[in-house]
Amino acid sequence: MKKPQELAKELQNMKTLGELTSVFEGIASMRIAQIKNQVVQSQNYFETLWHMYTQIRAGSTFKLGTHITDVEKNNKTLFIVITAEGGFSGDIDQRLINWMLKSYDPKKIDIIVIGRHGTTQLAQRGVSFTKYFKLPSKDVNINVSPIIQEVQKYKSTDVFYQQYVSLTSLNVKRINLSTAIEERGKLAKETGDVINEATYIFEPSSFAVVDHLERSMINIALSQAILESKLAQYASRFQAMSLAHNRSNDTVDDLKISYSRSRRAVKDERLKEMINGLRKVAS
Repeated sequence: MKKPQELAKELQNMKTLGELTSVFEGIASMRIAQIKNQVVQSQNYFETLWHMYTQIRAGSTFKLGTHITDVEKNNKTLFIVITAEGGFSGDIDQRLINWMLKSYDPKKIDIIVIGRHGTTQLAQRGVSFTKYFKLPSKDVNINVSPIIQEVQKYKSTDVFYQQYVSLTSLNVKRINLSTAIEERGKLAKETGDVINEATYIFEPSSFAVVDHLERSMINIALSQAILESKLAQYASRFQAMSLAHNRSNDTVDDLKISYSRSRRAVKDERLKEMINGLRKVAS
C-alpha cells in the first residue's frame, strides 16, 4: 500500500487536473456559442448576395467566379479536407480522413489540406497532398482567397469537413462546392428588391459583378465549412474534456478512500508497535 504522503500528492494532482478540464470545458462551450452566431450571420449575408446574383446572372450555371478570367482547368477533381490545427480534437479528424480516402484515387484526385492535423494523418497513411493551409485562428473575416484561387483551377471541388449537430453528436460531411452553393441558394428567402440593368449601374460590367458575387459566395461557403468544422472540433474537445473531468472525479473519490485507508493502516501499525512495546516493558 502506498504511503499517505504519496496518496495525498496524487490526490492534489488529480484535483488540479479536474479543475483544468473544467476550465477547458467552459472555453470550448463559449467558443461553440460564438461560432454558431457567426454562422448565422454569414448565412444571412449569403442570402442577400444570392438574391442579387440570381437576378443578374446569365444562364443557370455556377462558374466559380471565372466568367471574365481565362483559367486553365485541371481535369482532376479537387478534394479539400478540413481538420484541426493540432491533435487535440478527439477522433473526429481520423474518422474524416478515413472516410475521404474511401473515395480517393491519386490518378483522378488532388488533395488540399486545411489544418496541420490532417497532414499528419495523411502522412501516416502514406498519402500525398498538393497544398496545405493553416486553419484560420479567427472566426470572422476569414481569408480563403488563396484557397479559392486553387478551387478555380479545377472543374469540380468536393469539401470534406466535420459537421456539428450537438455537443454529443458529430458527423463527417462531404459536399460538392458548386452544387452546395446552388442548393443553399434555393433555400434563401426571397426579397422584394428588383435588381437589373434598368434599375442599377454595374461597374465595370454585369459580368464582372456576377464574377465578384460568385467568388464572394464561394468565400462564404468555404468559410462556413471551416466554421462548421471548428464547431465540431470544439464539441469533440468538449466531449474529451468532459470525459476526462468525470474520470478525474472518479479517481479523486478512489484516492480519498485509499488515502483514508493508508492513514488508518499507519495509525494501526503505530498502535501495534506501542502495545508490543508496553508488553515488553511489562514482562
